Order: sequence, then structure tokens, then C-alpha cells
Amino acid sequence: MRDRNDDWSAWLRAGIAGDEAAYGRFLREVTPHLRAIARSGLSRAGRSGAEAEDIVQDALIAIHTKRTSWIPTEPVVPWLRAILKHKLIDSLRKRGSHGHIDIDEFAEAIPAPSNEPEIATRDVMKLAANLPSGQKAVIEAMFVDGHNTAETAAALSMSEGAVRVALHRALGGLAKMLRGSV
Repeated sequence: MRDRNDDWSAWLRAGIAGDEAAYGRFLREVTPHLRAIARSGLSRAGRSGAEAEDIVQDALIAIHTKRTSWIPTEPVVPWLRAILKHKLIDSLRKRGSHGHIDIDEFAEAIPAPSNEPEIATRDVMKLAANLPSGQKAVIEAMFVDGHNTAETAAALSMSEGAVRVALHRALGGLAKMLRGSV
């Protein structure tokens, strides 16, 4: 995989610099890889692999139009996979889902909901107890209760700007506590 990533990266770099032959080779070499990922994704979604070619073509167009967004010092394979993933998701959304997934197959993997806060939430709330009451209330409303800025502002009779300021200060205070500088 490393050699393939190095070759593809070199060809794409050369293609961006204007080497049409290297760019053509890059596109020819990545296409089978993209096709395999598209077929696999369609299969996992309960769809026919026949749609893979359209997804690959959409991905190749996106790769071509977005090629300068690739950071040449980064591996090219994750960048390619991200583009293909987005095109696969777009295709599945556009055509709708026809597959059937039995939830019982996942019963063991899906944790039952609990009224107990998760350990991380409990730890944050223990630290937040040391914050001023307004900051603590914002942290609790947003991270424990799951409210957004507008909902938190309404619940605490604050403006949205005041909620954002309190959140910013609270997160700064929590960060200092975690670093042990308080």
C-alpha cells in the first residue's frame, strides 16, 4: 500500500505541475481502486454493484476539479477515499435506500440507553463544579442536556452571545484544570 501511495502521490504531484502523462497514469491506476471501494460500499448498503461505475465517474470528476486541494505532503489514498465516500453517500441519498437491515443483528453492538451520564461527562461535570455558576450551567445545558446555543440561551435567560462567551470561558477554565494550572 505504501508503494502505491508513493507512486500515486508522485504522479498526482507531477500532474498538478503539468505532466499530462503522469496525470493520465495516476487516473488510470486509481480507477480500479476507486471501483473496488465503490462496489464494497454499495454491497454494504445492500445495493447492486452496477451503480459503482457512475460513482467512480463522479469521483474522478471531483478528483480532477479538486486536485489542487490535495496537500502534496499528505498521503493521497485517504484523500481519494474521502472523495469517493462522499460520492457514494451522495449516490445513496439521491437514489434512496432499498436495502433492509435487521436491527436484531446489531442488538449486541448497540448499547442500551442509560440514565447514568457517561464517565467522560461525569468527569467534566466534576471539574465544572469549580467554575462560576453561570459557566457551569452553560456546560451542563450544552454537554449534558445536549442543548444548542439558542436553547441554552432560552433555558438560562441569557443572550446567545452571552452563552457563547460563558462557554468559551468555561472551556478555557476546564482546559486549565486539566493541565493542572489551577
